[in-house]
Amino acid sequence: MSSMNTTPSALADWRERATAFEQSLNAVVLGQTHPIRSLLISLFARGHVLLEGDVGVGKTTLLRAAARALGGAYQRVEGTVDLMPSDLIYHTWIDDAGQMRIDPGPLLSQGDALSVFFFNEINRARPQVHSLLLRAMAERSVTAFNREYYFPHFILFADRNRVEKEETFELPGAARDRFFMEVLVKAPDDDEIRKQLMFDTRFQDTDKLIESVPAAILPYDQLNDVAASIQKHVQASPALQNYALALWQATAQPQDVGVQLSGIDVSSLVLAGASPRGMGMLMRGARVVAWLAGRDYLMPEDIREVFYDIIAHRVFLQPVHELHRDVIAPALMEAVLAQVAAP
Repeated sequence: MSSMNTTPSALADWRERATAFEQSLNAVVLGQTHPIRSLLISLFARGHVLLEGDVGVGKTTLLRAAARALGGAYQRVEGTVDLMPSDLIYHTWIDDAGQMRIDPGPLLSQGDALSVFFFNEINRARPQVHSLLLRAMAERSVTAFNREYYFPHFILFADRNRVEKEETFELPGAARDRFFMEVLVKAPDDDEIRKQLMFDTRFQDTDKLIESVPAAILPYDQLNDVAASIQKHVQASPALQNYALALWQATAQPQDVGVQLSGIDVSSLVLAGASPRGMGMLMRGARVVAWLAGRDYLMPEDIREVFYDIIAHRVFLQPVHELHRDVIAPALMEAVLAQVAAP
């Protein structure tokens, strides 16, 4: 690890960069302060991000803006029902001499300079494609052409359209668990912001809007070292550790901490609580929150800020309740946080 990223002064400089990143994205994607904050946390925790929301709320614009602010190589794939895993690895074409050529596909073409891989409407892709992504997300590598390809700086940004369900394939639990966060993007409800989005012509040319974001605010090839430094820098007290353990237990057996939800037998609600990996991810996110606040120690509010976005999609409900996840999961997470006493 580079020593330049481990000193307090270096981390303070990176905190200023993080603030600039957040401000730049808020200037071009209005009314999405929470998704932008969540995206920032994910970048410094080195986790993949799935954005979910209705059509036209700014998911793609947000991810394009983030990719520009990171720098590095950027690739984009459109999820379609006929997309196959091989389409990510290579593509074939016929040259002027009539000879077949094979070129690296979007996942391989940039090599280790790949910074952002944007998968648009990931739920339109088949399960075979999701399976390939599982390894790329978990190990940042794939096997192709009898060799290993590594992407040490790779972050997967994906979005999912939750309105249209025709010709879509729901992501399995194993694939969803690879996403550090699932973040809901909603249309802003502030009237002044709505007026700007409707009448300010600046927001009607997406390409120019993206170009207004300063490039490489957060140099992509240094983030791994910075992220590791943050995790070492921020500590958790024994009381805080016990609090996190209690939250973990409550995700599996919410009835034991007194969680009650109207019209639901909570004792038969949860099929499986958060996994060890999920809780480890929660701590990674909470440490980033503490660091952004200028602290080197964790507080309960750090965990609470990222609890829903990191844990909700990792708690599996009984099949009879899964159809109503959009309503039940937020209520369950809120109740767990309310019932588990903070130190």
